[in-house]
Amino acid sequence: MPRQILPGSTYLLSRRCTQRQFLLKPSQRMNAIFLYCLAMAAQKTGVLVHAFVVLSNHYHAVVTDKRGNVPKFMEELNKLVAKCVNASLGRWENVWATEQPSLVKLQDPEDVLSHMVYTHTNPVSSFLVDRSIRWPGLRSDPSDLLKGSIEATRPDVFFRADGSTPSAIDLELTIPECFSNMSPRELVTTLQQRIKDKEAELRQEAQEKDIHFLGVRAIRRQCHTDSPVSREPRRNLSPRVAAKNKWRRIEALRRLKEFTRDYYEALTRWKQGFHQVIFPSGTYAMVTQLHAVCAPP
Repeated sequence: MPRQILPGSTYLLSRRCTQRQFLLKPSQRMNAIFLYCLAMAAQKTGVLVHAFVVLSNHYHAVVTDKRGNVPKFMEELNKLVAKCVNASLGRWENVWATEQPSLVKLQDPEDVLSHMVYTHTNPVSSFLVDRSIRWPGLRSDPSDLLKGSIEATRPDVFFRADGSTPSAIDLELTIPECFSNMSPRELVTTLQQRIKDKEAELRQEAQEKDIHFLGVRAIRRQCHTDSPVSREPRRNLSPRVAAKNKWRRIEALRRLKEFTRDYYEALTRWKQGFHQVIFPSGTYAMVTQLHAVCAPP
């Protein structure tokens, strides 16, 4: 199914490793790899990064696509990380699962805030550590939004020391524009409180269900070829939009349905040889790869 890519949209981006393997298992090298690749992809495409976390077999990031470049951002990030991971582990196979990365458009400020909390607390909701601050893998912290950037040092694998890539690059962490009515300090304080409340809720759930957090030592002992013992849900729906407000969600789904219908109608005409047909606003691959005509946003 085609994705509608509109400039200015904010997303929750997720990608998991092939066969759910722990190819991103926390280590000093792996943390450096992902941070550097994330900074490179963001700088190259102009995508703004707000929050991120890297677990052993998947990652999440909340980003804003100012230029309509998020597919290129995902391509750059996933390609660079895969090459570095394989070079680090001495392997040649695919790093990422074959399904499309998850790209969920966040409709309202509350949706952005809740998915930032979700990202920050993911190590706790996966019952790996009882507080996100204890996660040994790469993660952003709400306080990083006040710093403005994180320095990423070029990892010691894949990239040549005498190559064209810089020895260090800054990853800019920005506050989503939808929070312009709040000061940076107010947003960070709100995030920190929401994270604290969510983690307390998750610890209570773990206690009630007699679930034990795995802990840092056990996480570090895992092999990169290991995978979770739990069975993965199959054939679930893959959401394209997220909105807590019912009517905003209905409207977003209606617009997405209209885009899909108009896209396939235009594609049918294109295949019939009418290459001046106008594709609906937000068409990406046909425009960037085949130079099709697209309606303005």
